[in-house]
Amino acid sequence: MSALLEVRGLGVRFGSLQAVSDVSFDAQPGAITAVIGPNGAGKSSLFNLISGAIRPSSGTVRFEGRELTGAAPHQMLAAGLARSFQITNLFFELPVRENLRLAAQFLERGQGLLRSLTRSRQALARVDELIEQFGLADKADELAGFLSHGERRRLEIAVSLAARPRLLLLDEPTQGMSHADTRETEQMIRGLVREHGLSVLLVEHDVDLVMQLSDHVIVMHQGQKLAEGTPAAVRANAAVQAAYFGEHHA
Repeated sequence: MSALLEVRGLGVRFGSLQAVSDVSFDAQPGAITAVIGPNGAGKSSLFNLISGAIRPSSGTVRFEGRELTGAAPHQMLAAGLARSFQITNLFFELPVRENLRLAAQFLERGQGLLRSLTRSRQALARVDELIEQFGLADKADELAGFLSHGERRRLEIAVSLAARPRLLLLDEPTQGMSHADTRETEQMIRGLVREHGLSVLLVEHDVDLVMQLSDHVIVMHQGQKLAEGTPAAVRANAAVQAAYFGEHHA
């Protein structure tokens, strides 16, 4: 099976700091790939390089065989790659439905900009789908700013999926969540992959969640890839235990 995402020799330097150095890995279609590592390991910088938020100093990013190295975020989205953010990125003063509609307008490929809202049928249909899929019917007309933390994160993932991407990048999707909300998010991510054919690449601090949820794990340490493999193989890796798991379970 051909890789959905191919990262080769990716790196970025900020002045004298080499934040990410020579990172390579593949993400397979229909799989959940996770990136973990201690604080300062370069996880977020790697995510930003892949999603187009920052331009790499070296290396390449290919998605479905297409060269996308250094492409802007809107070009990544057009190619089928979308991301959520570690800090909730919503319009809090707008209703849930309107947050979703603004994101779904991307499906109109610019044609919806000159139409009345009622004629943006493709976007409105997608909003209805997402409201049902994410269980937001009773919150659809509520301002996003009034949602609970868990509901906001759920809405943000729904917003990220509005343009029907094939690969979703999730940056710390369970940060600040209660145990119950974390378990709900875990089941939601599983459902997106199993029932909707989505592929997921995520950065996550909850090691236990990663080990339960992921098909493939990449471990970052000091800006470099330390190890990768199945959750069981990564957990058993002596170098990973010394650099990461020991830090959490000492």
